[in-house]
Amino acid sequence: MSVLDEQEWRSRAAAHRTRLESLIGGYLAQRREGRAHPVEDFLFTYYGHRPGRLLTWHPGAGVVLAGATDHGPGYVDTPEGATLDVAALLPRRRAFVRWTRDLLGAISARPAHLGCFGLHEWAMVYRLEPTEIRHSSWPLRLPPERISALLDQRGVRCSHFDAFRFFTGPARPLNVLQPSKDNREELEQPGCLHANMDLYKWAYKLSPLIPGELVADCFALARRIRAVDMRASPYDLGGLGYEPIRVETSEGRAEYAAHQRDFAEAAVPLRERLLAECDRLLREHDRLPA
Repeated sequence: MSVLDEQEWRSRAAAHRTRLESLIGGYLAQRREGRAHPVEDFLFTYYGHRPGRLLTWHPGAGVVLAGATDHGPGYVDTPEGATLDVAALLPRRRAFVRWTRDLLGAISARPAHLGCFGLHEWAMVYRLEPTEIRHSSWPLRLPPERISALLDQRGVRCSHFDAFRFFTGPARPLNVLQPSKDNREELEQPGCLHANMDLYKWAYKLSPLIPGELVADCFALARRIRAVDMRASPYDLGGLGYEPIRVETSEGRAEYAAHQRDFAEAAVPLRERLLAECDRLLREHDRLPA
């Protein structure tokens, strides 16, 4: 156990909340007004971590908050202060921690591939009727026949199951891979925008057992990636200030690959920190009384 003095942990909790409010304040205002946002909504619909939970800071397992009492669900009081009840939380999360550690380790061990060019979003509208399109309130940049022709010509190389499962039926055979829940450990790779956005998912699913700063760092990266993800999509989001990445052109594909490379590099230290937290939690679990 390490002990954080009251001034330090309160300062960290306040800094965490201030940082996240600066990132999601616009989204919260839009939500209060009932306005949908095709880019930012994804961070709270596909990723099911509620804003209130994201704003709440946790120190992680094995840390005592000096002077705290009745700190909230999952915490127990000790003579020094409040701490997470690891004996109650960790045993039921152990299988997930192990699975997450294996997935992140497999991704870290392989090179980044940069040849998908964001065509997963195009495969999600391939040969759909206008009324069937997910973001139907926003126009497409190209006519549907040109979108279909591009995918027919280039095919798709998507390695991420949670993107592939939203492909239209006719688009699925165009993908050179067939990702599934069962083979994600074999296929996911560090150049994939969705694999790097998912660092946020694994972080919040490990919360409150890992430090809130790591969850916030992963969220900040996911937010940056999501903007590029939709800029490279077939939607025209210029009205929201998103300049398109025209992956239908060679220049656009080069721009997209450069973003992929940058995000892959930014994800490396986050993935390493998550791996270290998983290893720490597994060791902590092994030390618990049988």
